[in-house]
Amino acid sequence: MNQRIKELLVQAGAIEHDDDGNEMTPILVGKDLEKFAELIVRECIDKIETYRIPVGNSAAGEMACEWTNDALKEIRDEIKEHFGVEE
Repeated sequence: MNQRIKELLVQAGAIEHDDDGNEMTPILVGKDLEKFAELIVRECIDKIETYRIPVGNSAAGEMACEWTNDALKEIRDEIKEHFGVEE
């Protein structure tokens, strides 16, 4: 299992340990499932928000950079709305 997915499962409360400290198989139900899904969506949004496009040395390069940044913001906002993720 991908380490980041495992970390998100822990944050969602889906991975528990038995009395001996052994990790139990994750089970996602109810609020744990909802929290896990929200954490994945937030992780994707964070990637979009932190993506930086190098600024070119020309007016055309700067304009293309601005358009791309605007598109990324629109995509971020659409993902938030689609999944109902609040700030």
